[in-house]
Amino acid sequence: MAMDHAKVARDVLDDIGKDNVQAAAHCATRLRLVVKDESKINQKALDKQPDVKGTFKTNGQYQVIIGPGDVDKVYDEFIKLTGLKEVTPDDLKVAAANGQKANPFMAFIKVLSDIFVPIIPALVAGGLLMALNNVLTAEHLFAAKSIVEMYPALDGFAQMVNLMSSAPFAFLPVLLGFSATRRFGGNPYLGAAMGMIMVMPSLVNGYQVATVMASGKMPMWDVFGLHIAQAGYQGQVIPVLAVAWILANLEKFFHKHIANAFDFIFTPMLAIIITGFLTFSLVGPVLRVVSDGLTTSLVWLYNTTGFVGTGVFGTFYSAIVVTGLHQSFPAVETQLLANIKQTGGSFIFPIASMANIAQGAACLAIFFISKNSKQKGLASSSAISALLGITEPAIFGVNLKMKFPFICAMIGSGIACIWMGLAHVLASAMGAAGVIGFVSIPGKYWLSFFVGVVISFAVAFTLTFGYGKRVLASGVATDMDADNDETVDEAGEVVETEVSDEVIAAPVSGKAQSLRDVSDNVFSAEIMGKGASIIPNDNNVYAPADGEITVQFDTNHAYGIKTKDGAEILIHLGVDTVNLKGEFFTSNVKKGQQVKKGDLLGTFDYEAIQKAGYDATVMIVVTNTMSYGGVERIQNVDDVSHGDKLVALTAQANNKSGAMQL
Repeated sequence: MAMDHAKVARDVLDDIGKDNVQAAAHCATRLRLVVKDESKINQKALDKQPDVKGTFKTNGQYQVIIGPGDVDKVYDEFIKLTGLKEVTPDDLKVAAANGQKANPFMAFIKVLSDIFVPIIPALVAGGLLMALNNVLTAEHLFAAKSIVEMYPALDGFAQMVNLMSSAPFAFLPVLLGFSATRRFGGNPYLGAAMGMIMVMPSLVNGYQVATVMASGKMPMWDVFGLHIAQAGYQGQVIPVLAVAWILANLEKFFHKHIANAFDFIFTPMLAIIITGFLTFSLVGPVLRVVSDGLTTSLVWLYNTTGFVGTGVFGTFYSAIVVTGLHQSFPAVETQLLANIKQTGGSFIFPIASMANIAQGAACLAIFFISKNSKQKGLASSSAISALLGITEPAIFGVNLKMKFPFICAMIGSGIACIWMGLAHVLASAMGAAGVIGFVSIPGKYWLSFFVGVVISFAVAFTLTFGYGKRVLASGVATDMDADNDETVDEAGEVVETEVSDEVIAAPVSGKAQSLRDVSDNVFSAEIMGKGASIIPNDNNVYAPADGEITVQFDTNHAYGIKTKDGAEILIHLGVDTVNLKGEFFTSNVKKGQQVKKGDLLGTFDYEAIQKAGYDATVMIVVTNTMSYGGVERIQNVDDVSHGDKLVALTAQANNKSGAMQL
């Protein structure tokens, strides 16, 4: 079913508060919001929204994961509802005044992100056209001769593709000048004009400056006794960013100090002529050396550390994504690709592809392990997204919440990136860093790239599936071959379980808390279902409702009960206590036995369990959560005695329902 973008925007705004939003922007997957007071956000309501894949806070921003293809439409509706504009430096100053100012380094990363994200489509288009040109002209790709040599009629087409692929990089200062000047608060069209000045055909082409300078034939301007090189800045990044900053600040200065009658005429002229002079005389030459030095250093680092460096980088790439520091990588990649004849290409893109594929594979493993229908749906869609290059839904919606899938993916990525370093795989273009990333890779590296894909996917999937299945099967899952959320009729069709409203009582005495506070990732991520947990202060375990014992382990550390009203309850005594092999536990019931609410199921020595080094927290989970419209811990309950009301279950509208008395 297609997403109702207007409804999602309204719901998100209602849960956050219209007056609570100061500024709004978006990236490929997330709404990025600056809010006044995070404590006013209705987090519980946001978590329930089916179209919200997750939320998190970072660097003064509250981010809501919507997903690619939808977030921009939700953002448009969000802006209509709030009347806000895109985040500007003034918006950020307002946020800083409210105590949400990001640290300087992260603020710098955010600036780079704001500059490069808008121009990435142009760079991706040029890069993929460059990849197409490589396919058409590379020898020994499909045969000894290139496609153009075998089919001369395609030569003209290949030349056109080459022309189009080169343009975004040859005129990169124009794109950067526009985007950066706008980000710094200046007129973006003046920024584009300054970019054009830096790549005028009458200048020595930026790619030939070093050679011409070495030959001593660089043409010069004589200006006030200064000899200024007539050098172009094709393919440069850092000099253009500095020039855009100077231009924007000069423009703002003149706007403030020139009378309105003359401002429109003289401000653009003065800003351009002063910036232009500084560009060619001082800023440009100095920062060209810095820019070339950065590129040379990166290539040296890659060549020196080899597979060790790529392995380390690949292992921690996804962790870098979590911090947001990866937003600075386009600036580095752009520099590498703009000077591809010297650098050979970008080593960052293949590493990013391996990391994204690993996160997707780990998320897919959770799909096969999980018995929670909502979790399975989120995992399947997020896994596909990650495999195609968009990892935020997988990382923040699934893998990080459970921790072990994220770690398994890091291991898979690291191993795959060791291979990529050994095979010297480089990208010739920017693109979707995932399985389809091969289109940005020269044909001679395709085989090595796909070997890396297989390694990354296989290692991450196998580790996640193996570890997750062992954890879930070791006393947490009652039956790994069946879905706790579904019932199958004789014809093999899935039918809804008939359940009624009811209240589940506390099986033990102690301090009640959220299931999400449990130290076990499987329970806290609510993979098995929703419920509550209790830090016990008594050793007796009682039946929380009338029903039948469906699970009774030999180790006596967990009980399964199906109530008369249809709830399937798992009572798990302690974290990882299956390893105690029954020590400190006794049981008074057997599988299939009927019990009444308050019957003594067994005992456990919670103090001895703690002394043995285990967490004695008791988890109460409704494993058929998806059969209900709502499963909520009764919030006004804190210190409980066995038999007290603990979890309220509300049936779906199409299920039979009775009045619930709380």
